[in-house]
Amino acid sequence: MAKKIRKLISFDWAIKKILRSKANFEVLEGFLSELLFDDITIREILESESNKESKEDKLNRLNIKVKNSKDEIVLIEIQYNGELDYLQRILYASAKTIVEHIKEREPYAKIVKVISINIVYFDLGEGDDYIYQGTTSFRGMHNHSLLKLTANQAELYKTEKIENIYPEYYLIKVNNFNDVAKDTLDEWVYFLKNEEVKESFKAKGLKKAKEVLDYMKCSEDERLEYERYKESLHYQASMYESTYVVGHLDGEKKGKQAEKIDIAKKMLQRKTEIVLIMEFTGLTKEEIETL
Repeated sequence: MAKKIRKLISFDWAIKKILRSKANFEVLEGFLSELLFDDITIREILESESNKESKEDKLNRLNIKVKNSKDEIVLIEIQYNGELDYLQRILYASAKTIVEHIKEREPYAKIVKVISINIVYFDLGEGDDYIYQGTTSFRGMHNHSLLKLTANQAELYKTEKIENIYPEYYLIKVNNFNDVAKDTLDEWVYFLKNEEVKESFKAKGLKKAKEVLDYMKCSEDERLEYERYKESLHYQASMYESTYVVGHLDGEKKGKQAEKIDIAKKMLQRKTEIVLIMEFTGLTKEEIETL
């Protein structure tokens, strides 16, 4: 008989309540190390206007902002409900972070490097992958060569590539993942989707996550608060479906009805028999007679 996997607290709730503690930095460090293919050390959790709790955070999205040992700022945001302008919002968040962390009269060379990581549980854009990376580079329009830093610029910015100066974006479309973990990064995505860590998983941070996010180790009050939070997510999903999905379907239905009426009116103008109009449009005799 297969060993039953212990239920774990979801990553979004962990960010909200547990992973802000320095004692648990190992979990976030592991996730970031696997995603960025680097050995990441978190120096501190940063608090700002964009990082404070709000009613929207409680119901729709959660975020955390950290500074690593390279003085880069990493934004991690988790969102469940769809948002048409979400791509512009993550651009705004990175731009706002840059402005927040440059002091008055400092040179532009002091602008902080921002890494924006977005974990979404809705269909964002069109694409069949589950992890996307976005960077900024400059390529020649005529000879297609890549613009590079001069030696002096490389020394000033402490990097060899222009793309390392600009914000870097990661989109993790959790629902696109097929639950087959082929590497350690996939193991993290599996956890994000299923709230489970298999015994065979070896990704950095997951062992610690399994330890500190054990549902059964939470106090009764913590479990009750967690369950209320999960209920609020279900409620928000239902409200979204009722407001947007059902509304869209109703709009489609009304549109089709209007199209049938328009066709019926044209057929009446051509003195088409009502029986034929009924058969062609699906409208009732009474509906046609009122036109």
